[in-house]
Amino acid sequence: MTLSPRVSTKKEGALQVIALGGLGEFGMNMLLVVWKDTAILIDAGSMFPDPELPGVDLVIPDLEYLKQNVGSLTAITLTHAHEDHIGALPYIWPLLDGPLYGTPLTLALVEAKLLEHGLDASERCVAVEPGSTVEVDEMGIEFIQVTHSMPGCVAIAFHTPAGTIVNTGDFKFDHTPIDGQRADMDRLAELGKNGVLALFGDSTNANQPGQTGSELDVVEGFEDIFARTTGKVIIAAFSSSLHRIQVIANLAVTFGRKLAFLGRRVILNTQIAERLGCLHLPAGLEIKHSEIKNFESRHIVCVTTGSQGESRSALSRVAETSHPHLNLEPADSVVFSARAIPGNRRAIGRVMNQLSLLGAEVIDEGPKPVHVSGHGSAEDLKLMLSLIKPRYFIPIHGEYRCLAEHAKLSNKVSDGKTDVILAQNGDVIHLAPGSGHISGKINSGRTLLDGGSNCTIPEQVVRERRRLAATGVVVAYIAINRRAGRVEASPNVLTRGISPDGDTSSLVRAIPERLVAIVEEAEPAELIDSELLTERVRTELQRLFRKQVGLRPVVLPVIMEV
Repeated sequence: MTLSPRVSTKKEGALQVIALGGLGEFGMNMLLVVWKDTAILIDAGSMFPDPELPGVDLVIPDLEYLKQNVGSLTAITLTHAHEDHIGALPYIWPLLDGPLYGTPLTLALVEAKLLEHGLDASERCVAVEPGSTVEVDEMGIEFIQVTHSMPGCVAIAFHTPAGTIVNTGDFKFDHTPIDGQRADMDRLAELGKNGVLALFGDSTNANQPGQTGSELDVVEGFEDIFARTTGKVIIAAFSSSLHRIQVIANLAVTFGRKLAFLGRRVILNTQIAERLGCLHLPAGLEIKHSEIKNFESRHIVCVTTGSQGESRSALSRVAETSHPHLNLEPADSVVFSARAIPGNRRAIGRVMNQLSLLGAEVIDEGPKPVHVSGHGSAEDLKLMLSLIKPRYFIPIHGEYRCLAEHAKLSNKVSDGKTDVILAQNGDVIHLAPGSGHISGKINSGRTLLDGGSNCTIPEQVVRERRRLAATGVVVAYIAINRRAGRVEASPNVLTRGISPDGDTSSLVRAIPERLVAIVEEAEPAELIDSELLTERVRTELQRLFRKQVGLRPVVLPVIMEV
């Protein structure tokens, strides 16, 4: 059932949260908070396409519900600037009728992204500091310091007439953060003491026991790598993992290495972070990637994009020996300092193999960590639940098994006193008045985008691409004389993606003669109508391939009149 929050909530005075993305999946995090005529979005994330989406560069939530039923958003609030929380903003921007709230670093990274799409966000961006509150209609929106894998991350509390709801954003409890900004546990506990109606909690690592480590836990592992590597140290990480980049910069100073950044996004992000004081690079440490060749390999450390095996990333170009400024040598070490996103393992493995073939040491896991997660494990999640003590708990951010495990943790912490609402994308979560429950479902889904043109790719096109990849294609060129009702020259047959074994090759060689017979056997109406003749040729060739060699290729007849 498709609901209209503008109509239904104004009539009922209800507080609702609608899950548009991020539930049952990693990425596309997007929640809509609705109170009367106020509609506020929490995050607007995208997702990496998996290998089953050929030619797709970006995946975002389906925005039709927002366009048709909400019309315009009162505001957008951002927890932080990772792509799974901001990647869809350029496509939602026309729907925003109010301010965009985020911490200074978050907004600086967002503005750079929007400018790439020809959008000027300066007039709508409102910077907020952790600990501050803004008023939007009847809501007070409070931003609370949390720790994650980059600076400027916040949980968000919505103080509404119907009660307070809290969204944790991505978080862990890092007691020794790189920037000294610890999670505001006192404020979280105070919110819990005063009463929280609903908590929406990050479930990414709900299946991981214990507590997630501090960013400082990678220092020892990197120290060993820096100390033993006699060539270049190349570190692949997410371009927004600024805490990790700070660790690497500090170690570069200690070990007397120059630091170079490879990849447009990491260069841009580090420039913005350094300008805002969120990244500290001593004078003379950083060099341009074009200057790498001017230094001995043992004096170089590079931070590069491509930790997920992206085909057009800087690291992939290095692996393919096509990068203009960085060549691998046997004494070099390549470190993958990022979590492998589900679906990317094959691509990552391909790049690792290519790097190994070039003689470099590839480091992913070892006795000492080179990566720690930015998401809280089970003990972090239990602590958050203990501090907030919500009446209702809704797990978000993660595959369904993560949401289900987070629900179990909530039941353990509250001894069943907190009601858990296990929601999925499209669910309308009614929180007040009355009891909390899932009151309906909207049409939800995903939008597939071509990053080069920003055009939407229909699901049908993706299915056709998968079929072409799986079955191959046969193109039959036929020149006919319609008046005489005959083929003027021997038809030409082109195949792609079809194995040339004996039976198949014999069939392909016999097809031109069969095409001549098809035209000669055609009805007068088929000779007059190109579409009818095309369909007959397609059907006949598909039948031949299926019957004689058991294949179902895509058949594309091309009828030319002479």
